[in-house]
Amino acid sequence: MVNGLKTTLTVTFFAVLIGILLGFLVAVVRSTCEKTGKLKILNAVCKLYLTVVRGTPVVVQLLIIYFVIFGSVKIDKTFVAILAFGLNSGAYVAEIIRGGIMSIDNGQFEAGRSLGLNYVQTMIYIIFPQVFKNVLPALGNEFIVLLKETSVAGYIALEDLTKGGDIIRSRTYDAFMPLLAVAAIYLIMVLVFSKLLGALERRLRNNERR
Repeated sequence: MVNGLKTTLTVTFFAVLIGILLGFLVAVVRSTCEKTGKLKILNAVCKLYLTVVRGTPVVVQLLIIYFVIFGSVKIDKTFVAILAFGLNSGAYVAEIIRGGIMSIDNGQFEAGRSLGLNYVQTMIYIIFPQVFKNVLPALGNEFIVLLKETSVAGYIALEDLTKGGDIIRSRTYDAFMPLLAVAAIYLIMVLVFSKLLGALERRLRNNERR
């Protein structure tokens, strides 16, 4: 089960990184298109990506990537899980960040222009700092969901935390303790992450008051 916990944390950590990077890029493309009318082709590609990913279950995406896309090659299952969960998370992160960008008053963009900043500089120095503080709670919830979603990685025979508990159950013929232990470990990780997220939110609020 210890190895399964390590696998779960590894998949979650790298999937979060992919989700943030991909989600940020998609959000910037979509919000730029909506505000300036540019990047229409990229925006269409991003909308297709969002539609497909958000419209299909993550477990189906995982199976397609492993058995269809990489079905003819030998590939590390952990990498497949990271890729699948990262791509899935990126779609939801993108909409969270885009919503944060679009919620910023247009006066903020105009203020940036009046200071002599171009669109990119305005986004970097004025918009993104405000967006980060606004969307932090939603991003935190998304990452908690991602942590729990990795429990389906066993569908490709990856020995994550849930699969490790199931293996113990099959060997001991006792379902209660192994599965209860898995649930408790997930709960502890979620509580720890929620506490860290809450501390970060309080620190950001305190910085605003200074």
